[in-house]
Amino acid sequence: GKVVLISGGGGSIGSEICRQTYQLEPDKILILELNEYALYKIKKELEIFNKNKKKCPEILCFLGSVDDNFVVENIMLYFKPDIIFHAAAYKHVSLVEDNPISGLQNNLFGTITLAKSAIKHKVSHFILVSTDKAVRSTNIMGASKRLAEMSLLALNKNNKNTKFSIVRFGNVLGSSGSVIPKFYQQILEGGPITLTHPDVKRFFMTIGEAVQLVIETANISKG
Repeated sequence: GKVVLISGGGGSIGSEICRQTYQLEPDKILILELNEYALYKIKKELEIFNKNKKKCPEILCFLGSVDDNFVVENIMLYFKPDIIFHAAAYKHVSLVEDNPISGLQNNLFGTITLAKSAIKHKVSHFILVSTDKAVRSTNIMGASKRLAEMSLLALNKNNKNTKFSIVRFGNVLGSSGSVIPKFYQQILEGGPITLTHPDVKRFFMTIGEAVQLVIETANISKG
């Protein structure tokens, strides 16, 4: 029965948040996405779900960026979300390394814009989808996500309206930032597989499992 906003809702993680949220019967699902085709795709998929149900959540799609304050403010003002899942991010390490300004603009300033608006409009829960690369970050993508985390911690200090929480995970099978397609291609080409360190154990989870963790966080987190 809640109004749920999912930023980056057309991405690999964001679209799965849309699917799993849909099953929990919210009143409205608001999807904010920069990529037109990705937004179109998840909209059509959710509309197919709607055909098979009597009581359907309203699905509203917004083509725009999280760092566009005008777009964000209008969504908040008119639709008053109860929960925000903030999955919008640039997460390919090499691309963000080549485009540091765009990476910071989206990952850091986009998070700040959305979070400040959430506080202003008294959104009850704000969940940031972060990354394990934010831990002692060695690249700009990880650093931008760590700065986003620190911004939420700072904004939370004098805030009584919104419960902020952060979920970190890495190595999600099938996500758009996953290393698996790269390994697969390297195997097809006969190798070598490029590993940072051969003795490190790597653990993987599916997109579905990762998103279950994100949604559970909204339930169990204390801010």
